[in-house]
Amino acid sequence: MEAVLLLSSPPFTVKRKRFRQFTSDNRNRNRNRNRNRNLKGRYEGFVNTTKASDSNSNSNSLSHLVSGRKILDKKSKTLSTDNSTLPALLLHYASSGSLSKAHGIWDEMINSSFMPNAQLVSQLIFIFGCTQDFDAVAKILRQMELKDSKLLPDIFTLSVSHFGKNGHLDCMEIMIKKMYSMGYSIDSVTGNAYVLYHSLFGSLADTEAAYGRLKKSRILIEEEAIRAFASAYIKKNKFYELGCFVQEVGLGRRNVGNLLWNLLILSYAANFKMKSLQREFVRMVESGFNPDLNTFNIRSVAFSRMSLLWDLHLSIEHMKHEAVFPDIVTYGCVVDAYMDKRLGRNLEFALNEFKWNDSVSISTDSLVFEAMGKGDFHSSSEVVMEYVKRNDWTYKMLISVYLKKKFRSNQIFWNY
Repeated sequence: MEAVLLLSSPPFTVKRKRFRQFTSDNRNRNRNRNRNRNLKGRYEGFVNTTKASDSNSNSNSLSHLVSGRKILDKKSKTLSTDNSTLPALLLHYASSGSLSKAHGIWDEMINSSFMPNAQLVSQLIFIFGCTQDFDAVAKILRQMELKDSKLLPDIFTLSVSHFGKNGHLDCMEIMIKKMYSMGYSIDSVTGNAYVLYHSLFGSLADTEAAYGRLKKSRILIEEEAIRAFASAYIKKNKFYELGCFVQEVGLGRRNVGNLLWNLLILSYAANFKMKSLQREFVRMVESGFNPDLNTFNIRSVAFSRMSLLWDLHLSIEHMKHEAVFPDIVTYGCVVDAYMDKRLGRNLEFALNEFKWNDSVSISTDSLVFEAMGKGDFHSSSEVVMEYVKRNDWTYKMLISVYLKKKFRSNQIFWNY
């Protein structure tokens, strides 16, 4: 029956039906493909997101681990004893009074591979010594002896210097005894520092005792300690003892220059023992020492105070022969000597041997001023130069100012 219908139906209807079936099949296939693609895309997107989340979580965990390790490394670096912050913390806690924290840091440093230097240990000893905690000082010294005994001589020297500079002579004495008890001998630096700080902060008897201990150790006293010892004698006006001390040290020593000879001449000049002064000056020249500016100025001051004008001129001639250039002290000796004798009109003749237009200089040793003071012209000129700030002051200008001052003072005196 269907066959009959198909045969009876026109041919274009059959084509339409076939076309409709074909298009419907294609549509179904395309729908299935699109569904599969969508499902596949969703699945792949899900997989990608899960992978990305996993990778992000892994990267975050790794970054947290890395940052944690960095933090731990930083902490270990800051807490490690190799860092320079530990010595600073140690000294900070010790100086601020937190001694328990300072002891804890010190024990950590000692028990580690860190090697503290002598400067750090000496500063720590100074802080504990100022608090009279010498048990801690002894403990530190024993620990350093076990850790590195080669540092102990430097530690002792620096500790003595720290205590001496601050005037803690009793603590310095204890450190010297500790040094002896641990079997270390005093070297030249420590011995001279011991005498130096006793001369600066101690009594004269203590200074002499310290020098006696230095001599027993067969250590030569050096220039800085000699100057401090001489200053201690000068302050007490012990000029005879000063001369004996200088002769005991030894006038033949050349490593201190003319210091010893100048101090010997100064000891006689301060007491105005002119014959002894001249005798020692001749001995100095005969011993092969060349007089310097301090030598000539010591003699010039003595001659000026004693109004020995001829001797003063001879000393200036000798000074010129030795090519030693004068300073304001030399000019002042001539000016003061002539003004005391009321020979101001002859001053120009007396100063013909000098160069008036030279710039002003002060090169004389301060020990000369401590022993004999400053002359009137010298003191007045310092006041003028301090009041009028100029860089081109000459001796001629200062002398003219000084003569005007003297002239006015004499006028005022005679008017009244």
